[in-house]
Amino acid sequence: MTTTNTVAETPPAEGRFRLPDPPQREPDEMTSYDHLHKLGNSHHLIHHFGNPDTTLVTAERWIALAPRSGTTGLRRPDLLIAFDVNPAAYEASNGYLISEQGKPPDFVLEVASETTAHIDVVDKRNDYAALGIPEYWRFDKTGEYHGARLAGDRLVDDQYQPLPIEELAADVLQGYSAALNLNIRWERGELGWYDPATGRHISTFQDQWDARVQAEAQAESEREARIRAEARVRELEDQLRRLRNS
Repeated sequence: MTTTNTVAETPPAEGRFRLPDPPQREPDEMTSYDHLHKLGNSHHLIHHFGNPDTTLVTAERWIALAPRSGTTGLRRPDLLIAFDVNPAAYEASNGYLISEQGKPPDFVLEVASETTAHIDVVDKRNDYAALGIPEYWRFDKTGEYHGARLAGDRLVDDQYQPLPIEELAADVLQGYSAALNLNIRWERGELGWYDPATGRHISTFQDQWDARVQAEAQAESEREARIRAEARVRELEDQLRRLRNS
């Protein structure tokens, strides 16, 4: 996916408004780390979308309509993705200010935990719709907290409408995100991101490592072929000299 490079100028850092730091997560809420960051999902998405100057793939900070005191009623999704925005302003404000960015995030996702499941399914769904976020997705490793292992909503006339979730196999569920132009999968309790054009998972750490190893092997093969070719040239030149001198 490509995005434009037009963003608002970042206001001066000195004396500017900053949202408060989020509180520490409860231990059972660390499931978001396990599924989004420990396995490299957030990095894979950053690498896939590119344009870090105008694209945000981030988490764990507040979303607010505009600068305000206090955090009552504010939400901090497990994953936030926004295109054609100003990441520097996000960092300077310590969160996503819709009035500053000029638009809501394009996509948010919550990972189920026992202490927040009911909030994800009801309260956050209502709040993200009120913020105008086009898509809201939920991932639940077991399905026991959200009531579904994978669920997505698309904003239609200011209300979320459920997106179709397809069962590809007994242990594979998939839904299409138009906001990301990716298929999102629940596969044997793991979260995955698939390119609908190729049917393949977006590039992962392993893919990048394999590509590096392959490139190094190709370079070595070409080096060895060049050495053999140079040796053959020298051999032929020696033969030619011997024929001339005979």
